[in-house]
Amino acid sequence: MTRDELMAELKALGDDKMRESHIRHGAGEDAFGVKMGDIRKLAKASKGGHELALELWETGQFEARMLAILLMKPKRLSAEEMEGLIRENRVMQVSDWLNSYVLKQHPAKEELRQRWESAEDPMLARAYWSLTAERVTKAPEGLALGPLLDRIEAEMAEAPPEPQWTMNNTLAAIGINHEAERERALEIGERLGVYRDYPTPKGCTSPFAPLWINEMVGRQS
Repeated sequence: MTRDELMAELKALGDDKMRESHIRHGAGEDAFGVKMGDIRKLAKASKGGHELALELWETGQFEARMLAILLMKPKRLSAEEMEGLIRENRVMQVSDWLNSYVLKQHPAKEELRQRWESAEDPMLARAYWSLTAERVTKAPEGLALGPLLDRIEAEMAEAPPEPQWTMNNTLAAIGINHEAERERALEIGERLGVYRDYPTPKGCTSPFAPLWINEMVGRQS
């Protein structure tokens, strides 16, 4: 399928109520209102490749970028191209898919994580903390957890919303996975109160770090 054919398919899949929801969450007025599950199905059906993904990304349209992410081949992106994609996007839902499905599969992700440690761009900062949370959980060797907690304690309460979310993920990851640092992670989360009153659907885990940490640790025991 071509880019234009896929754009037409996306538009046809749109729903007015879903469009309103996407717009409320920052997708932009050009959102079609496509369900995420339908985007996944279209990615499988399209049999598109990396070049088509880049064409879709260049449209700047919300669902087109979400579809593009599912078609991208991380190993075909240079580190500079990966950074460029993150800088070009301002939508947090797109950022989360891009970080999960492309950045975390990129061969230079640790190099990029270190490069973005003090990034001023909020989306690069969001990506830095997303990768750091992953390392805390999966490959903590060589990470200094104490200084990470120092920085979270000093910065998270006043951080922009983009990096605040993934910074909080890192705080929770430390508390869940590292018993020696758990008490301090709980204390920081309780004192800062970030996401304490976050609306959480029934059956879901609160992003408020103390509740999140205690629930996950309880599941492990």
